[in-house]
Amino acid sequence: MSISPLKQAIRKLKTEQRKWATVGQRTPKQVNLWFKWLSPGLFVKRWLLISATGLVLTFLGLAIWVKLTPVNRLLELISQLLQAISNYVPSYISGPLALILGIFLLLWGQSRTVGSITEAFPEGDGELVDRLLAHRRLHRGPKIAAIGGGTGLSTLLRGLKQYSANITAIVTVADDGGSSGRLREEIGVLPPGDIRNCVAALADEEKLLTELFQYRFEAGDGLTGHSFGNLFLTAMTEVMGGDFEKAIAASSKVLAIRGKVLPATLSDVRLWAELDDGRLIEGESRITEAGGKIRHLGCLPANPPALPAALQAIEEADYIVIGPGSLYTSVIPNLLVPEIKEALMKVKVPRIYVCNIMTQPGETEGYTVANHIEAIERICGQGLIDAVLAQRLPPSPYALKRYAQENCHPVFLDREDVVKLGYRIILANVMEEDPNTGKVRHHPQRLARVLLRWYSEK
Repeated sequence: MSISPLKQAIRKLKTEQRKWATVGQRTPKQVNLWFKWLSPGLFVKRWLLISATGLVLTFLGLAIWVKLTPVNRLLELISQLLQAISNYVPSYISGPLALILGIFLLLWGQSRTVGSITEAFPEGDGELVDRLLAHRRLHRGPKIAAIGGGTGLSTLLRGLKQYSANITAIVTVADDGGSSGRLREEIGVLPPGDIRNCVAALADEEKLLTELFQYRFEAGDGLTGHSFGNLFLTAMTEVMGGDFEKAIAASSKVLAIRGKVLPATLSDVRLWAELDDGRLIEGESRITEAGGKIRHLGCLPANPPALPAALQAIEEADYIVIGPGSLYTSVIPNLLVPEIKEALMKVKVPRIYVCNIMTQPGETEGYTVANHIEAIERICGQGLIDAVLAQRLPPSPYALKRYAQENCHPVFLDREDVVKLGYRIILANVMEEDPNTGKVRHHPQRLARVLLRWYSEK
C-alpha cells in the first residue's frame, strides 16, 4: 500500500528534527569545551597572549632588519582595504563577522592542536582541558596530614584525594600479623600492609589497583596467604637497597598517586599492652586476641625516632586529621613516636579526630566517644586535637543485630563529657552500610566533604 505524500512529509520532518536535535546536542558541548580553555588558573591564556605578541614582534623586527622601512605603506594598504570593505558591507556587520571568524579560527586551531596532544594520552582519561582543570584545582587544595593506619585511613584517603593532591598519609608500622607479619619475620622488612592500602587508595586507578594489591595467592609454596601489594613493596625495598622510604616513594611514583605515603618511623616497632588484669601482651595481633581491657600501651623500642619527612609534613600542614581506625593498634601507635606527638602539639592548625562508628572487641568494648579521647590523652597527653567528628545516625536494626553477635555496638556520644574535656563536637552522617551484609564503615566522600567543610569554616 502506498504511503500518502502527507505522511512522507511528516516522516521527513521528524527525521530532520532528530538530526538537528543531535547536532544541537553536540554543538553546545564542543563550544563549552572551547570556552573551558578560558577558565582562570589553567595558565594557558597568558602563554597564548605572549606567543601572539612574540609572533607580531618577530615579523616587525624582521621587517626593520631587512630595511622594509615602508611599514607605514603596508598599514595604509590595510587601512584602504578595510575602508573599501566597509563601503560595500556596513561596519556593524563586517566588524562582528570578522570578530566571530577570528575567535572561531583561534579556538578551532587551539582545539585541533590540543586534540593532537591528547592522542598521546591513554584513552578513557577524559578531555585534556578537564584533566588540566582538575590538576590545578587539586594542587591548590590544602596541605593535609592524615595520621592512622588500617582500613580506616585508606577509606579517609579515598575521599580526601577528590579535594586535594597535597595529602600526606603518616602510617603506623607496628603490624605483625598475617602477610605483613610473615614478611617482617622472614625477610626483615617493615610491615607493608597498611602502607599498601594507603598507596592503593591514593592512586588514580584506585579500583583496579586495589583489586590487584589486595589479591592474595591461594597456592604456591611460600606464596599462600601473601598479598600481591605486600610482595610488590617488599621487592621494591630490595631494589632500593633495603631503604623502605625510597621504596614507598618509588612505588608511589610508578603508580602516580595523589599525595605521599610515609611510615611514622623506620624503626622495627613492636607494640605491648598492659591489661587491667595485670597481663602484659606483646605484639599488635596478640593484643586484640587477648580479650582484656587495655590500661596502657607502649612500644619497643620505647622512643623510636620519627621519619624526618613525616615531621616536615606535620609542620607544613594546613589541616591535620587523626583516624579513623582501630584506636590502640592503628591510631595511637603513631602517637607513641615522641617527635610526632610533640610536632602535633606545636602546630597551630585545625586538628580533628575522627571517632570510630562501632566499638571493637579486644580494644574498645563499651567505649564512648569521650572514652576514645581519654585513651589518647592517657597515653599521649593532652593538646593533640581540637575537635572530634562523630557519627550522627545509628546503623539499621539489621546491622545492629549482626554486630551484637560479635559484641560490637555503636560508639555512644556522651556530649557533656566530651565538652567537659574541652573539645568541639562535629556531628554528621558519614556512614555507609552494606544492605546485604550489614557491615558499616565511613563513607569516603561524605567523610571528606564534612572534614573539608569544617576546615573551610576554621
